[in-house]
Amino acid sequence: MNKVEIFDPAMCCSTGVCGPSVDPELTRVASAVYSLEKKGFNIKRYQLTNDPDKFAKNKEIHRILMEKGPDALPVVLVNDQVVKVGSYPTNEEFAEWFEVKAEELNEKPKARLSINLKQL
Repeated sequence: MNKVEIFDPAMCCSTGVCGPSVDPELTRVASAVYSLEKKGFNIKRYQLTNDPDKFAKNKEIHRILMEKGPDALPVVLVNDQVVKVGSYPTNEEFAEWFEVKAEELNEKPKARLSINLKQL
């Protein structure tokens, strides 16, 4: 089974829905990663903001950051090998790496919101 790691640039969240405008690319990637995780595949995302140790400990990521700077992010590793620099995988690439259909990667995370109207 393949192992995929995505090293994201510094950002406030990985979903693309925070901030003044929604980033459809981040939303697509978050949805694909969610779907793959739910199926039990080995896929991880690390953010420079939240996981700086992961960036520092990985020799390839560290080398890319030293050579190209943070604008090289995102960087994608498959089985510890760099396969993409500066862009996210397409759903077709995810599907190929994990031997699933690209259509299976569109599941959106469901968030539950609990509101107590008596407190309002």
